Amino acid sequence: MKVAITGATGFVGSRLIQRLHQEGHKIVVLTRNTTFAQKVFPSEAYANLEIIAYTPNASGSWQNVIASCDGVVNLAGEPIGEGRWTPERKQEILNSRKLGTQKIVEAIANANPKTAVATTEGTPATRCLPSVLINASAIGYYGTSETATFDETSLSGNDFLAQVCQAWEAEAKKVKDAGVRLVILRFGIVLGNGGALGKMISPFKLFAGGPIGTGRQWFSWIHVDDLVNLILQALTKPEIEGVYNATAPNPVRMADLSQTLGRVMNRPSWLPVPAFAIEALLGDGAIVVLEGQQVIPKRTVETGFEYKYPNLQSALTQILS
Repeated sequence: MKVAITGATGFVGSRLIQRLHQEGHKIVVLTRNTTFAQKVFPSEAYANLEIIAYTPNASGSWQNVIASCDGVVNLAGEPIGEGRWTPERKQEILNSRKLGTQKIVEAIANANPKTAVATTEGTPATRCLPSVLINASAIGYYGTSETATFDETSLSGNDFLAQVCQAWEAEAKKVKDAGVRLVILRFGIVLGNGGALGKMISPFKLFAGGPIGTGRQWFSWIHVDDLVNLILQALTKPEIEGVYNATAPNPVRMADLSQTLGRVMNRPSWLPVPAFAIEALLGDGAIVVLEGQQVIPKRTVETGFEYKYPNLQSALTQILS
């Protein structure tokens, strides 16, 4: 396949590109910073990769490259858990997802929509180029709760993150008007070398680790390798379509996460981080770590997807080994 990717230099995107490269696919990186992308993906190591400068929230010549791609993976978006949620910051978070997805969908719609291909019977058929859009979303779609359980059929919440996810997904759904298969993956907290886990383990290394806030909030997570495998499945299997929760089948509470992390690292895990300290640092953004949701990947499991790391201890052991 030839796959265009936004958010390619990020935590998930860079791991996805490594896998696509290993499997011999052609890759188009759409990036705001070509110099940085060239450092992350040097040409001598990634001969099958093309780097294209793009402006996520604006139409431009970058959109023309979409027409030659078999699929698009849209991972771009301003980080949610970094810095205080000022009104300006909240607008950036929303626009980076809503407008960014809008321009990707616009590029797909403007691409050569119907290309003749031969069937096994020799009669002409048609297919779209690109044929599939894999669009990121987040489990923030469901809002937060200590008691409810959410799957892909659950209703959306009404807080800021839920509203962002609704707007994000609404833009992605417009691609279906062009006859393109759409897969929306609602990401949980992605665990790997870096990302959220990189911030969590620092106090444990200093023997000062513990649960954040009450410890009762749910933590719905996924190992980065399972997430990449899920994206690859969505790219290559035409029967995969619609919304899927990109989470492991065994969410845990924050206190359980802390205990498991301490056990794997052989460090104590009893020193809690008070909620007011997180709120002082992040303001409204503290909701990301102080509140959570128990999310079950019901439709994902029904596809037959096999998790390499369905349980938290095996995931953390692999990452920290």
